[in-house]
Amino acid sequence: MPCGERGHRADLPPAPNAQRSPASGRHGSRRVDDAGLRAGLVVRRARPEELDACADLYVRVLRETFTWIDPARHRREDFLRAAREEEVYAAFDRGRLIGVAALYAPQNFLHSLYVTDRGRGVGRALLDHIAERLDGPMSLKCQAANRAAQAFYEREGFLATDAGEDNGVAWIRYVRE
Repeated sequence: MPCGERGHRADLPPAPNAQRSPASGRHGSRRVDDAGLRAGLVVRRARPEELDACADLYVRVLRETFTWIDPARHRREDFLRAAREEEVYAAFDRGRLIGVAALYAPQNFLHSLYVTDRGRGVGRALLDHIAERLDGPMSLKCQAANRAAQAFYEREGFLATDAGEDNGVAWIRYVRE
């Protein structure tokens, strides 16, 4: 698919792993108190002064998840550059950053979803928070080698619609109506 077409961000890596749990919203941020999480999980739009911490989490989770890729390829500058064009959302547990997601809003394209506390509902809370703001289906690309992320997105109602390769990296496109 050519670079200008819907949901294609060849210059940026796809999202890695996350997990699921239910959530409830309040006052523009999402508080998850009944999801098997500690009370106090909040999901909201990241503030400009929080983007450096979001970039650090991005790099740390990429290096933990994509162990087959040279760690030097995961750079915080890539996240910060993309954040200039994307809406960045952050998940906090009692003030501690534990998840980040970035959406390219003009195309409802989830560019990234990274969580440190896997299996605690953080990824689902981020997805739900973003989905509430969309006017149409959400799409994303996931590396074909990242089976855990594929299983997560499929549990969350995403359907595989396309596959391809960018710079030698195979990916699968997912869409959720």
